[in-house]
Amino acid sequence: MRTFFFNIFLTFCLIILFESIFGYWFKDDNFGIHVRKLRNIEKQFNNDHNGKKYSYIFKRNFHGFIGEEIKPEEIKIVFEGGSTGEQLFLPPELRVVDQLNAFFKKDQIDVNIINASKGGKSTRGYYNDFEEWFPNIKNFNPKIFIFYTGLNDSSLKNSQHYDKTKRDNIFNQTEDYIKNNSILYEIKNKIQNKYFGKVRIFYGLYQKDLYDDFRYINYEEAKLKYNLNDLNSEEIIITNNFEKNLLNLDKKIIETKVIPIFITQVRFDGISTKALFLINEMLKEFCKTRKYDIIKLDEIVKSFEKNDFYDTAHVGINGSKKISKILYPHLKNILINY
Repeated sequence: MRTFFFNIFLTFCLIILFESIFGYWFKDDNFGIHVRKLRNIEKQFNNDHNGKKYSYIFKRNFHGFIGEEIKPEEIKIVFEGGSTGEQLFLPPELRVVDQLNAFFKKDQIDVNIINASKGGKSTRGYYNDFEEWFPNIKNFNPKIFIFYTGLNDSSLKNSQHYDKTKRDNIFNQTEDYIKNNSILYEIKNKIQNKYFGKVRIFYGLYQKDLYDDFRYINYEEAKLKYNLNDLNSEEIIITNNFEKNLLNLDKKIIETKVIPIFITQVRFDGISTKALFLINEMLKEFCKTRKYDIIKLDEIVKSFEKNDFYDTAHVGINGSKKISKILYPHLKNILINY
């Protein structure tokens, strides 16, 4: 019996020693209770887009960015978005950020955009990233941030927990702290991802009735349709929240001395909601006042076609290709000046 307890005690001591040496408990890249669910992710997906099946692995690296590992000091441009920037259900090479990088590479321009998007994140979440995520990354000092924003900010349904980098419950925070710092958990996670990862199959992505009575509302029509001086209570809440979150984000932009580039957004049927129109217009005025670069996607896009989107907000492969091609020349003209 004494031998049994001795072995347990010895094993426990060895684990503590191993964790102390190889874990992240006392290291600079200690994420604490933040972004645990965004780090070291590998998920296998099988999806169908317009009758063609795609199989791929969605990855987030050690620091939480989408894609392969990269040294933080090598990151110069960061892309911030919600699920429309994350594009979980599209193969990596067909996502907007990856296609933009491919265009830059083809033109032999030294630009590599790193994707920090996360489903549900709004402008409030961008601020939280500067407050709680990015400061935990050693040697992370990017020059430019691209903010792809509008859709989540225009909806009251966007719950605040999507914007947070930590969970509220103290027990969940304790769990995240342990998992963020434990080397054994990291090893276990890598083995699980490589050999026992669950395949996520989504063959019904495309909303069947999405294009029934389809009509695209472009910017010119939206200007005539919506009265900016007549807001209902919900629209007042949305605009007030956006203004507050935008001003908070601006404080971080100024504090960190990064160069911001903003991109407005559209739905599958254009600017068919007054809330999105309001958010886009507020963002344009904000950028004009502060002399920030903005790509007015809502004004540039004149129409989309059937199956460019698989639901009201998210582009499929066809739509992703179109948006990438639209954004690239505008983004290229901005970035070559920095």
